[in-house]
Amino acid sequence: MPFNLGMTELLVVLLVVLLVFGAKRLPEIGSSMGKGIREFKKSIKDVQQGLDEEPPPGRRIDAPTDSHTSGDPKKLSE
Repeated sequence: MPFNLGMTELLVVLLVVLLVFGAKRLPEIGSSMGKGIREFKKSIKDVQQGLDEEPPPGRRIDAPTDSHTSGDPKKLSE
């Protein structure tokens, strides 16, 4: 059993959930949880596919062709 729970503990948890939410709300809760899990799995799959794809070729940035390329900082008077 998951989380080392026995059958008695699971029945108690289900009974408490039934009492708190009521019999009419349980199918709605189950449906919304299923949709949430499905959406989560889909988003993980999309992210994984995005990581597996080749990145687009990047643009190469050339060094500036300024006449003052000695590496010294420019003076404000120039």
